[in-house]
Amino acid sequence: MRLVFAGTPETAVPALEALLASSHEVVAVLTRPDARAGRGRTLHPSPVKALAVEREIEVLTPVSPRDPEFQARLREIAPDACPVVAYGALLPRDVLDIPTHGWINLHFSVLPAWRGAAPVQRAIMAGDEATGATTFVIEEGLDTGPVLGLMTETIRSDDTSGTLLDRLAQAGAGLLVATMDGLESGDLHAVPQPGEGVSHAAKLTTADAEISWSTPAYAVNRHVRGCTPAPGAWTTFRDERLGVGPVVAAGGDALDALDARESTQPLAPGEIHVTKKAVHVGTASGVVTLGEVRPQGKKPMAAADWARGVRIDVGEVLGRATTLT
Repeated sequence: MRLVFAGTPETAVPALEALLASSHEVVAVLTRPDARAGRGRTLHPSPVKALAVEREIEVLTPVSPRDPEFQARLREIAPDACPVVAYGALLPRDVLDIPTHGWINLHFSVLPAWRGAAPVQRAIMAGDEATGATTFVIEEGLDTGPVLGLMTETIRSDDTSGTLLDRLAQAGAGLLVATMDGLESGDLHAVPQPGEGVSHAAKLTTADAEISWSTPAYAVNRHVRGCTPAPGAWTTFRDERLGVGPVVAAGGDALDALDARESTQPLAPGEIHVTKKAVHVGTASGVVTLGEVRPQGKKPMAAADWARGVRIDVGEVLGRATTLT
C-alpha cells in the first residue's frame, strides 16, 4: 500500500523504520514543524523528519492539518492508509476522509484502558501489572475508534515510563506493519471498543510530577517511575526544587541503619536519614531509598553524593521548608 506516515518524537521512529523495511511504500511523512531546543534555542527537526530526510522521503510539516495546501497535497498523494504514532495534532474530518483505509493509530495501551496523551506513565503510576499497544482507526473522538490489532506487555517492577515506552515502541512497530498487511489483504476488520474498562490518561504536567511523601512507599515508587524521564519527579529541599530519579523500598541494610539511630521513632513522611552510602526518606508506610537526584540548576548525581555536599541536619525533610520538632 501507499502510505503517508504521521509521527513526531523518537518514539515514532521504530515504527517508521519498520514500515520502510516492509513491502509497503512510504511515499511521504507528516510531522510537526521544526522546534526550538537547547541553550541557543535553535530550530531542530523532529526525529521522524530527520529519518525521512535521510531516506529522501517527502516531508510535510503544516502548522496545522487544517492547512488547505497540506490537504491539497495529501489528496494528490492519494494514500491507501496513513499510519500514525504520536503525531501531536488533531486531525479534522476532511483529512480523516482522504486515505482509503483511514488513519491507523498505534496507541501504547490496551484500549479502552488509558485513552489519552500519557498511557504509559499512567499505567505505571496506577500499579498496572500489564499494558500493551493497540492499532485502531482514528475517529473524531479521543482514542475511541474501532480496534484492528493489539499486543500485551508485562510491566516490570523496575520499569520507568522511558524503559517501558522503548519496549512498546519496538514491539508496536511490528504490530503496525502487521496491521497494514491485514488491511491490504482484506483479512483484517475493525472491531468496536468495549464500553467497559474505559480509563483516561491525561497529559502529565510538571505540577503533577511533585512527590507526595504522605502516600505509601509503593505509591511513591510508582509515581517516580511513571514520571521518569518526563516530566521528571521532583520534591523540594530548603525551598529549592530537587529532581528525584527512581527510588526503591528500603531493604535489610537500610533498615538496620535506621534501627541503629538514637531515635526509636520511624521516619516521618519526607524525613531524611543519611548513612555513609545511602539516603533514606520516610513515607506514609515504610521508607524508600533515593537513587539519583538533580539539584536545581545542576546535573544529576547520586543521592549519597548530594547529601554529603549539602550536609543534611537531623530532622530535615523533603517536601516542605521546615524541620521536624
